[in-house]
Amino acid sequence: MEVVRGLAAKPRWDKAAIALGNFDGVHLGHRALLDRAIARARELSGKSVAVTFDPHPTAVLAPQHAPALLTTVARRLEWLEHTGVDAAVVIPFSAELAAMTAEDFVEQVLRQHLAAAHVVVGYDFGYGRGRAGSAATLSAHGARAGFGVDVIAPVTLAGQAASSTAIRGHLRLGDLASARRLLGHAYDLDGVVVHGEKRGRTLGFPTANVEPDLPLVLGSGIYACRLAVFEDARPTTLGPALPAVASLGTNPTFVDGTRRTLEVFVLDFTGDLYDRRVRVELVTKLRDEARYPSIDALVAQITRDVQDARRALAQDSPP
Repeated sequence: MEVVRGLAAKPRWDKAAIALGNFDGVHLGHRALLDRAIARARELSGKSVAVTFDPHPTAVLAPQHAPALLTTVARRLEWLEHTGVDAAVVIPFSAELAAMTAEDFVEQVLRQHLAAAHVVVGYDFGYGRGRAGSAATLSAHGARAGFGVDVIAPVTLAGQAASSTAIRGHLRLGDLASARRLLGHAYDLDGVVVHGEKRGRTLGFPTANVEPDLPLVLGSGIYACRLAVFEDARPTTLGPALPAVASLGTNPTFVDGTRRTLEVFVLDFTGDLYDRRVRVELVTKLRDEARYPSIDALVAQITRDVQDARRALAQDSPP
């Protein structure tokens, strides 16, 4: 997949079927847009192009309401590549872009910069200053500009639309199964292993303290997970996914505080992960975080957590 950052002066292709959206999480709703764009590109003998924005538009227009993101731009691009699109364009979202009229966005961005021959959007898509343009008006704008438009209806599972907002809600509750159904893949996060308090090793469960690339959406608790280490030579190449248990929370047995940390105990592993980049794939929540009356009680519970995690991971097929 070709990756283009920013808007080039001239299009990099003759004609494109463009899927427009933020694509945070690249969930099943996004897949419907992308699949349609890929099909349209084949019909046109053109390129299928996913167009996304960074930062999230709300982070520029109303920072106080900006959502916690599910994926970094780098991870978003990885998921987009898995869909089979020919190219992805990451447009820097700015106050200047937000100030463009809907007509100028169509003419300058879609036509002149991206050579749109067809555009695919979701039912709730908005564009132009003050979101004056909508999925409904885009068809009329497209007809004048010379490209076709498809508007994709919500993709629903069990009566719930696949949306980044819905997925965030499930993650905050620790409901990884529901989040996974709407995503179409497991929820994961990337980060760097940093030095912590090193309490885990004194308990017999040395943990990797992961500093995530993004603020965590996931609710506090104990989770069965898998951890993979990025290889040094090629930072996009992952090692094997190792079974693990993750604790996300404030360590209430030891600390009276509010800062949450993510500590991952990798099962049957010995080695030093400090300063390594890792990916943690969350599989299922085992229990809520709790305060224990003694170290022995905490160790006994962690032992049970390890056993529960082994069972949960044995029953789960990696995506």
